[in-house]
Amino acid sequence: MSSDRTDAESKVSGNQANIPARIRHELGIDDGDQLRWQLEDDGSVRVRVVQQETGTLSGFDGYDGQETTDVAAEHDAWGVDVE
Repeated sequence: MSSDRTDAESKVSGNQANIPARIRHELGIDDGDQLRWQLEDDGSVRVRVVQQETGTLSGFDGYDGQETTDVAAEHDAWGVDVE
């Protein structure tokens, strides 16, 4: 992309601005992704897309230990060692 052309425009409403669909699609921006903003010395703005990680627990098969658990009573303390 050339820095001297306008790829798309949007308006600011309050503290929010919409990302034009063309830009969202081209950069693969989806719900839950984050935008990191950097103000350059020359006054330009650089935005980096940080994609949300998906499937973090997709490989988790559950607890397979020998100890039985009572989820209703122990859910807050499960996995926390108490001395």
